[in-house]
Amino acid sequence: MHGNSPKTLRQELLKQRTEFAGGENYTQIAATVIANLNQFLVTEGKFLSSIALYWPIQDELDLRPTLISWAKDTAHCTLTLPFARPDKRLDFYQWKDGDKLIPSKHGVPEPDPSNLDRPAIDPDCILIPCVGWSSSSVNGETHYWRLGYGGGYFDRTLADLRKKNPKLICIGIGFDWQKLDDSQWSAQTHDEPLDMLLTESGLHR
Repeated sequence: MHGNSPKTLRQELLKQRTEFAGGENYTQIAATVIANLNQFLVTEGKFLSSIALYWPIQDELDLRPTLISWAKDTAHCTLTLPFARPDKRLDFYQWKDGDKLIPSKHGVPEPDPSNLDRPAIDPDCILIPCVGWSSSSVNGETHYWRLGYGGGYFDRTLADLRKKNPKLICIGIGFDWQKLDDSQWSAQTHDEPLDMLLTESGLHR
């Protein structure tokens, strides 16, 4: 049973994720999510010029090997990593495997903004890990929502980027068991919706 506050809910979900990552079924389920990501890259990656990934922490699913391999085979595409600004927004900088990264105040490895060889890029597609997620239906359309760590970085950033690029694709990365119902959590007015949600059961639009 989840607690009533978002903070308690996050703590319980993170604890469950750690237990899940150590479970006997994790490898198979994670491989299925990766396979679904590869399918997306095969069918829609050719329309993208830049993808923002994340550096995995706290048992988040590691997408780096998949995306590094894909980028090597896709000459026109660039990978980017987020950099957290003091105003709680994210900038994205070009990233290549082996680049030296710097720890953020939260301990997350980030690109160095002073590295002139790695310019800032507004990505066409952003992959965001979910602590939890939910769905809602409005006028027959299903919308997906992400519960994150509570800092609001992605919501502010997505709101800004979508003004500049209405075709931006934001994909939440998670697992089916992380789905929350309205009694546990519901999105607030400041929460930005996901364009898609990727789990072991497929790519949900």
